[in-house]
Amino acid sequence: MTGPVVALNIWLITQVFRYFEGLITLLVASAILAFLLNYPVRLFQKIRLSRSQAVTIVLFLTVTVLVIAGVTLLPVIVDQTTQLLNRIPNWLQASAKNLQTLDLMAKQRNLPLDLQGFSQRINDQIQNQLNPLAQQAVGLALGTLNWALNSTFVLVLAFYMLLDGNRLWRGAINRLPQQYGVAIGNSLQNNFHNFFISQILLAVFMMVALLPIFIALQVPFALLFVVLIGISEIIPLVGPALGIGSVLLLLLLQDPWLMVQVAIAATILQQVRDNILAPKLLGDFTGLNPIWIFIALLIGLQIAGFLGIVVAVPIAGTIKGTLDAMHDNSALSLQGKSKNGQVETGG
Repeated sequence: MTGPVVALNIWLITQVFRYFEGLITLLVASAILAFLLNYPVRLFQKIRLSRSQAVTIVLFLTVTVLVIAGVTLLPVIVDQTTQLLNRIPNWLQASAKNLQTLDLMAKQRNLPLDLQGFSQRINDQIQNQLNPLAQQAVGLALGTLNWALNSTFVLVLAFYMLLDGNRLWRGAINRLPQQYGVAIGNSLQNNFHNFFISQILLAVFMMVALLPIFIALQVPFALLFVVLIGISEIIPLVGPALGIGSVLLLLLLQDPWLMVQVAIAATILQQVRDNILAPKLLGDFTGLNPIWIFIALLIGLQIAGFLGIVVAVPIAGTIKGTLDAMHDNSALSLQGKSKNGQVETGG
């Protein structure tokens, strides 16, 4: 009966999220932003500033950085996205001609390859994805005002969360039974801290390292591709492969040799990330088996889309950490009772 009950609960959660999707997304985005900004707030508090003063300074600096990025980087990314969508059909035609030539060479040598048919299937798939992407791009342009209002709401809510979030958090935790509240609070803070800080640092590393390489190799739409890879880095396990793989596929349509060069550079950086930086930053922060991490990602995607993918792993780690802490507390309690019983018997 456990399987059907779990499936029913997931379905109910999905329906509730879809009904309140906009509100939940804004609240979660505000909470994550407040969580991340709490660290610089603490640094300012160490130089003897009050909490309200530190929050005001950090929020002002955050808004300044966002405005500068919105004025300088965002127009470039939007322009490169538009150009990319316009050029992909030409790239598809060029790649189809190249593959047609290779297909003729393979047939002349009696090789059992159907590169032209494979190319046609790939082209059809990409073309099918281009139309909704173009529609989404137009919708994004038309919804700029709505995006600005939502961003303002997120910043304002994050400001109040930074001011009164600790009191609200303690109040929520104190309403839970003590054996559950302490375990959930500690596990939630540890998992979200380790996950978001580490993933953001790893994403920044990949973006900063790849941008000069892309510029040196004269990769088209370098900034757009770097941002795409950086965003995908936030998703554990499959994110890096999806981001880099998408970029390599687009480059393959235009220049296969350039794709090979980018693949070599990205592979080297990915090895540095996975074998040197990631173990130091992440460690075994969730204690979850990769299979369970993948399952958590699928469940998060089903329930809440991209937002679900972003928060799935820390939530899964929180559940495991809470259960482990409760199990350890129960074991210690049993040991204490056992020792007390032995003392009383010996007495």
